[in-house]
Amino acid sequence: MALFNILKKEDSTPPQPSDRPVPQHIAVIMDGNGRWAKKRGLPRTAGHKVGAETFRTIATYCKNIGVKYFTVYAFSTENWKRPEEEVSTLMNLFRRYLKEAIDTMAKDEIAVQVIGDLSVLAPDIRELVARCNAEAQKRPEFSVATLCINYGGRDEIKNAVRAIAQEVQAGQLKPEDITEDTISQHLYTAHMPDPDFIIRPSGEIRTSNFLLWQSAYAEYYFTDVLWPDFKPADMDAAIDEFNRRNRRFGGV
Repeated sequence: MALFNILKKEDSTPPQPSDRPVPQHIAVIMDGNGRWAKKRGLPRTAGHKVGAETFRTIATYCKNIGVKYFTVYAFSTENWKRPEEEVSTLMNLFRRYLKEAIDTMAKDEIAVQVIGDLSVLAPDIRELVARCNAEAQKRPEFSVATLCINYGGRDEIKNAVRAIAQEVQAGQLKPEDITEDTISQHLYTAHMPDPDFIIRPSGEIRTSNFLLWQSAYAEYYFTDVLWPDFKPADMDAAIDEFNRRNRRFGGV
């Protein structure tokens, strides 16, 4: 069976309350792959392979229960510091997934896209990303699964500031006209709403440079479950917790 085969709807979607609200945009810091493998005496690369399967399962599940946007932290700007074998495995997983996504996007009704600083990726991966993003743009009615690859929140804001500064220098924009919306429109996520809900598995309690600007009013949820063990039932528990939160956005 292919690594990224999508589960059938009846397999991945247990009965859900018909009136249960779900967040429009859920983001996940996919953490714990290495520890999952270590606990089983396996190489870290094995954890990433199982984590990739988990991504596919959860992305499909989120689509099936009505989540419009599902965004994951797949590879950070700091992850290049990891061992060469681990980085190579991750890049090969991206290659495989993007190829399959291009071929199955219409059937799966999930528009797959990639954001981040893609300039340092291998040429063949950049080509796959371009093809995948182009296909996703043709499918505005689909649910959207976004992979953040070579992504860092500070790096994203830095690049946005540079782009805005260039527009000011060119006389296209006045400094006094720069608003929060101006900055948002120069981020990688300009075409998406900000996340409502950010989940971090694995027991770590930090944001790790993920969607720093966009998460200003997101609800956070931390769980000890390692990402490869994260199941639809864990997503249900997270969503139930989200629905218990009182989101005031600075009001009373």
